[in-house]
Order: sequence, then structure tokens, then C-alpha cells
Amino acid sequence: MTSDPQPLSSTAPGLRADQLRGFRIGVTSDRRSGDLIAALERRGAQVLHAPALRIAPNDQDGPLIAETEAVIQSRPDVVLVTTGYGMRRWLEVADAAGLGAELIAVLEGARILARGHKALGAVRAAGLDDAAISDEETTASLVDKVLHEGWTGMSVAIQLHGYTDEVQLARMRAVSRAVLPVTPYRWVKPDGNELLPRFIGDVCRRQLDAITFTSAPAADATLATARNLGRYEEFVAALRHDVVSAAVGPVTAGPLVEAGLSPVLPDRHRMGALIRLVCEHLDQHRVERFRTDAAEIELRGRCVTVRSAQQPDPTSVLLGPHALALLRRLVAAEGGVVSRRELIDALPEGPDDHALEVAISRLRRSLTVPDVIATVVKRGYRLAAVRNTALS
Repeated sequence: MTSDPQPLSSTAPGLRADQLRGFRIGVTSDRRSGDLIAALERRGAQVLHAPALRIAPNDQDGPLIAETEAVIQSRPDVVLVTTGYGMRRWLEVADAAGLGAELIAVLEGARILARGHKALGAVRAAGLDDAAISDEETTASLVDKVLHEGWTGMSVAIQLHGYTDEVQLARMRAVSRAVLPVTPYRWVKPDGNELLPRFIGDVCRRQLDAITFTSAPAADATLATARNLGRYEEFVAALRHDVVSAAVGPVTAGPLVEAGLSPVLPDRHRMGALIRLVCEHLDQHRVERFRTDAAEIELRGRCVTVRSAQQPDPTSVLLGPHALALLRRLVAAEGGVVSRRELIDALPEGPDDHALEVAISRLRRSLTVPDVIATVVKRGYRLAAVRNTALS
């Protein structure tokens, strides 16, 4: 008599070293991308890095120095700080130009309003304690705060980030005596960036499980690139149904929401919270488990794990693109028969009869359990397993 296999342990909350094993995750950020990639890889993920934009400090700091001199001369009543990085770089360039002490003196005499906690932290790190914070980490909320406080008809300096919100800048100009922009950095496309089109292609072929966004400009640039490649609808459809989009906060998510997507967002708009969110979301929502009479099968990204009575120690295999595409198509059929034509169409590259036969053979070897991929004569194939909802 054959004994039942022991259940594969269900996932527990919290971060684990193997939590992302089998998952392929795309990273679109440039600044601090190394930290994000390292954190995802430490938890077992395969990471595809394709920066949509990079932050490029001004090649010549002359324009920023001229803007700083204008601020010092004008002594604005209000100073709006939009990013922590921008504030720090502004002060560094001012120090290098011999203007640091004068700039700090001007800022000490102004009403300072910061957009979010990171911007506020940079202000306070400069010894400027008398600063307020906007209600939300958005430029619109920053302008709303100015209007609510009645700070109109004044001279305003605004530290711009790399992706200027022209609508909010126009709102400030409409209610201010003068607006002095300061631009410590700007966004540019990476030189010779051929990774992003390949990245978009992988999303369209469902070869990624999730993509992360840490800035609105990068999200906007990714969507724009998909449109330029003629793959916008296909790309958005993949993100809507199969590939998780994760944004660090609502501002970053803005272009995705405008595209009709529903990205997942962490409660705290920080990198660490984003990493935890991706781990937990994939762990809880993108792991599928199935059961036959004598075996349990778990599909985690592209990693398939099998435990059977004959093999009490689980065996895990990373599936190739073709085998993974076939298994996902069979899983979606919920035990129904899938025709050869449908399976060929599901193959991501070089779809033909030979490629299908090779992929079916490799998938069967990977699953190790006989007859899990059942041949239905003259009709196609079916997954001879039932979904194990008790462990999902």
C-alpha cells in the first residue's frame, strides 16, 4: 500500500532566505539599485536589472551655482524641499562653490516646507530644525500646504527633483510674487540602454514574476518605451493579469495607475518596506500547489518542487522558459485538455511541433511523477493533478 506524502510546509509570514527562490524580478531603478538587487538576491530571487532612467548630476555645476546665487540674493520667504537627495546635493555644491554658509543663513531665515520624511530628514541634517512637512509625499500636497498656510504673495524657492511637475509649478507661480527654481539633478536615459526593450519583452512573454518601481519617472519611461516598441497594450495586459507591479509609494505608482494598472504598495514608502511587500505578496499569492494520489507539487515562480511517498525528500528543479510556459498553460486549464496548437502558441520562443515535444519531455522529467502530464489521444494534454487549496 502506498502511503500519502507529507504536506509541503505552507509559507509563514516574515522574510526568509529562500522566500523568493524560483521568482524572477525586474528592477527598473538606477540610484540605489544595488541595494535593492542585493536584498532580492539574498532571498533567492533571480533579478533582471534594466534601468529606465538614471539620475545625472549636472555635468557642469554652473547653472546650479547660478540658481543658488539667485536664492541668496533674493532671500526667499518660503523654501520648498522635494527630495532628500536633491537637498543634500544642493548643499554639497554650494559648499564646494564657497556659498554654503550664505545659503544656510538664507534658509534659516525662510519658512521651510518638506515633501515627505526623507526630505525633512535632509533639512534637519543640515541643522535647519524649523521645518514643516506636507500631509502626503506628493508635490501637489506640498503646494496645497502652502495655500492652506496662507503663504501666498511671497517669494518662493523650490528645490526641483529630476522629473518636474509642471502643473504644480504653475500653481505656485500663480500665487507667488516670485518662484526661484533650483535643480540639483535631472533624469536622463542610460547611454546605449538595450536592456529595457529586452526587459519589456520578458514581461510580455510572462518570463518575469514581478517588477519594481522606485520613481515615477522610471515608471513613466518604462511605459513610454513599451509604447515606442509597439508593445504597450501587450505590456500593460501582462502587468494587469500575470506580472506583479510593485511601487515604493503612490507618487511612483502614478503613471501605472494612469495606465489602468493596480500596483501593490507598501504601507511605508521605503525601500525596506517594498522588499518585504514583494516577498510576502509573491509568497502568498503567486505560489501554486497541486496534489496527485501519491505526490504533491509546488510551483513557485519557475521552481517546481515535488514530494512523493517514494521520494520523501523534496526535489526542486528550475524550469526553463518553454517548460514553465507549458506548465502554466496546463495549470490555467484546471485539469482540462489543452490542444497541441494552444500549447505551441504558449511557447515564448520558436513555437513549433518539435519545440513542443522537447518541452513536454523536459517538463515530465522535471516533475518526476509518472503521468502527471497526461496525453489525451488526438486532443492534447492535461495536468492530472488537483489544486491543493488546503496549503495555498
